Amino acid sequence: MRIRDIHITPIAVADPPLLNAAGLHAPYALRIVLELVSDDGASGWGEIPGGEAARAALEMAAERIIGLDPWQLNEIFAVLDALSVADERGDSPWDQRTWVQARSAIEVACFDLMGKSCGRPVVDLLGGAARDRVPFAAYLFYKHAGAGGEFGFERDPSAAGWFAARQDAALDANGIVAQAQAMVEHYGFGSIKLKGGVFEPGVEVDSILALREAFGPDMPLRLDPNAIWRVDTAIAAGRQLEGVLEYYEDPARGQQNMSAVAKALPIPLATNMCTTSFADLPGSVQHDSEAIILSDHHFWGGFRASLDLARFCRVFGRGLSMHSNSHLGISLAAMVHLAAATPNLTYDCDTHYPWQDGHDLLAEPLPFDEGSVAVPNSPGLGIEVDRDRLTALHQQYLACGLTERDDEVEMQKIEPGWRFQATRW
Repeated sequence: MRIRDIHITPIAVADPPLLNAAGLHAPYALRIVLELVSDDGASGWGEIPGGEAARAALEMAAERIIGLDPWQLNEIFAVLDALSVADERGDSPWDQRTWVQARSAIEVACFDLMGKSCGRPVVDLLGGAARDRVPFAAYLFYKHAGAGGEFGFERDPSAAGWFAARQDAALDANGIVAQAQAMVEHYGFGSIKLKGGVFEPGVEVDSILALREAFGPDMPLRLDPNAIWRVDTAIAAGRQLEGVLEYYEDPARGQQNMSAVAKALPIPLATNMCTTSFADLPGSVQHDSEAIILSDHHFWGGFRASLDLARFCRVFGRGLSMHSNSHLGISLAAMVHLAAATPNLTYDCDTHYPWQDGHDLLAEPLPFDEGSVAVPNSPGLGIEVDRDRLTALHQQYLACGLTERDDEVEMQKIEPGWRFQATRW
């Protein structure tokens, strides 16, 4: 089997006005869909965050990997390594490394082709299933009113439940609790994460305490200030949440600061911002900066790299969960196969998918049942892309005018002069 053709399709999907430490989500989230076509006519699919830098990297890679065998990943990665340049993660909450994302998209698409060629699901190619269902957590955001995108179906005034809650403002503890109740009722999630770093810490502590009151002590709660707090602020807020949080994600920036917070609190610290590459792992051990690492195949370089990270976590006593970004069904399927094949995945995974639900490009989106997604057992990723829907999302990309994510610019439309600060409180 050889790679005969490659299609790279930037798309835009409706995204509500969600608040985070870097500002405000635009009305559309950008993604790139990669299709590798084999010489026997099969398609392998990958999906990564969008942007012109990532698209350019994939275009450059495509010129060199056509004709290669998708089973020969070492050969493919050698080609990619020769092309790639050093990426930096950046200070923003999302990872800005383009080449590591390009590697991920290509590897996932290759695994999809491999599975289809031998009639086995990707999870089997990753070592087999350690679980047949993957649990996810509700992912809450402070948000302004609005549904996101020009044609978001949730603007329908007859919408109810989660789809109605998705267009409501949630700017305080009451709004967050209402959002959580609607999301949990609709999807059955058994744990809850709040994206913080938006308001002064007391507001976010109050929101977590309100969630505890609403859901009781059996609902695991997580808070993610996106590394925007000083060490003393993170410690003070954490002391108010002792016995309440399942884990405390990136309350301060950098491994040394995280270590200082960890030493002061009995709450496990998790990270997707201070330990984000294999080069960071020695510092993780030296500083003991976190108890839990949030993996992400988009940002660690694919499936195999993520399994290597899982082995590190097992050896060095780290818990393991999975980070999420504004993804659609291709990425969700990849996350499910990877999570199923990771025996020491010790916490429910993150997912943004409820915010994009109803706008997917799969012919049959993967369903959530009691907060979990069953592992597909069809060959490859076990999904079918709706090509008409893919075309429509590409046209939406062309029409929306966005080419890069910039939450600061969007926030300035609400608060003129607003600027992102790597440390705010």
